Amino acid sequence: MKRRNVCFGVVFAAILGSSLPPLPAQAQGKYPERAIRLVVPFPPGGGTDIMGRRLGAKLAVLLGQQVVIDNKTGANGSIGTAEVARAKPDGYTLLMGTTSTHSINPLTLTLEQRLYDPVKDFVHIALLGTSPFSVVVHPSVAGSLQELIKRVRASPGKYSYGSSGTGGSTHLAGELFKKLAGDLDIVHVPYRGSAQSILDLAGGQIPIVMSGFSSVIPFHRSGKVRILAAFNEKRVRFAPDIPTAIELGVKGMVAYTFNGFFAPAATPEPIIDQLSRATVKVMADGAFQKELEDLGIDAVTDSNPERANQFIKDELAKWAPIVKATGLAAQ
Repeated sequence: MKRRNVCFGVVFAAILGSSLPPLPAQAQGKYPERAIRLVVPFPPGGGTDIMGRRLGAKLAVLLGQQVVIDNKTGANGSIGTAEVARAKPDGYTLLMGTTSTHSINPLTLTLEQRLYDPVKDFVHIALLGTSPFSVVVHPSVAGSLQELIKRVRASPGKYSYGSSGTGGSTHLAGELFKKLAGDLDIVHVPYRGSAQSILDLAGGQIPIVMSGFSSVIPFHRSGKVRILAAFNEKRVRFAPDIPTAIELGVKGMVAYTFNGFFAPAATPEPIIDQLSRATVKVMADGAFQKELEDLGIDAVTDSNPERANQFIKDELAKWAPIVKATGLAAQ
């Protein structure tokens, strides 16, 4: 699948209007006739929230109606995601989904705990982009991944790492890292979203955080935190100075997060087609890509509902054995 590096930056609809003209009237039809609610199932300030707000501002210009961001948090994204799954399928309630909501949660929750089916309960409008996870430390903790591993091995149980929540994608990435790096003894500290964990890391309240590039790279570039390694198969093009965990000796350490755009199942096909066309136009806009580059997202510029649906199925198949191996699988 063709991808291009992009990142998230601050943008206002007034500015966006100069770069993205509205869709032709005949393409819009009678939809939308009022504001659209875009549910972000995580707290404000994290990577998914940033992406949702930037995408929403762009879509508002193209569709000619306001896109209102609604942060519905809880249960590692499951609460807001389930609300969209149950919403009226009329195109006015949409979702910013992630690895947690559509890959990890369904694998780590029992059937009784699951509030939705990630495939059957949604129409997958588009895959928006991916971002590798990374191991990040306060600058005082370690200068390299090798140094961190050495310190942790010398003091089992002394160090802790923060994640965006128990059973979430960064928690899973952290447990996989511990296992592949030699069964490291690092205590997991769950947060409610990535934003607070990164702030605590920058402030020295926690020594290590597992995070996606989109949330942490501004702090890395300002010197407040240090990304030791990317959990990617190869170095990230927009951050070539950051090595991968694989090249530093942690074989097989590949884990990334994705952002997707979803609607409730049974949403009419003409509405999905209109949203898909608008989303592709947003992701192909050079100005948007330039704004987003600093936050480290590898954007998907040619997604469509069929490809997005297959991507979700592939992700579920990929993560299932990893979840089982790390002991997080539902019993």
